[in-house]
Amino acid sequence: MNICAPFAGIVHLEVAEGDTVDTGQTIAVVETVKLQAPVVAPGPGTIAAINVANFADVTGGDVLLELK
Repeated sequence: MNICAPFAGIVHLEVAEGDTVDTGQTIAVVETVKLQAPVVAPGPGTIAAINVANFADVTGGDVLLELK
């Protein structure tokens, strides 16, 4: 399952490849102009791939990581 950025901003990753996550766990935060939006795991799984670097600029809809 691809996890995407909710809007444009700077991404702060809170997980690494291979990490196991639970439903609702914050896996990244996207920040723009004093607004921070947590990106949470929609279900339990393992981080299969991270597609962006930590503190990278992203646009809305960019795939941040893959959850299996």
